[in-house]
Amino acid sequence: MTEDRATDPTHQGSHWYDAEAGPLVRPYAMTGGRTEPGPGGARFDFIALVDLAGNAPGSAEESLLGPEHRALVELCRLETQSVAELSAGADLPVGVVRVLLGDLLEAGYIEVSRPVPPAQLPDERILKEVIEGLRAL
Repeated sequence: MTEDRATDPTHQGSHWYDAEAGPLVRPYAMTGGRTEPGPGGARFDFIALVDLAGNAPGSAEESLLGPEHRALVELCRLETQSVAELSAGADLPVGVVRVLLGDLLEAGYIEVSRPVPPAQLPDERILKEVIEGLRAL
């Protein structure tokens, strides 16, 4: 009887089964243990816009992708979306989405538009002068 409970995934003590969600897949399994996007050094900010590439590989090549990669491609096919929106739409952690997007970028499936950089901060020297001027008042 003990052996049956140990192999039964519905057993309450099991860490690999959730009664409502079904079998769980750990994030490191989806990314092959990677925590950063590929060697290209791509950086995916939350607000970086992701779109399907104009010359994206066809559906035959797409069938070779994993289910999470295909889900992201489908979301990009609908409309241009931010990394945060893709994470929510695919119901995946942002860290996992960043790694998967790195794979898709490297394979030529997506294009990424970087957000406009924020306005340059004032020079440190100017800030010190302002502080000194305020103290002098």
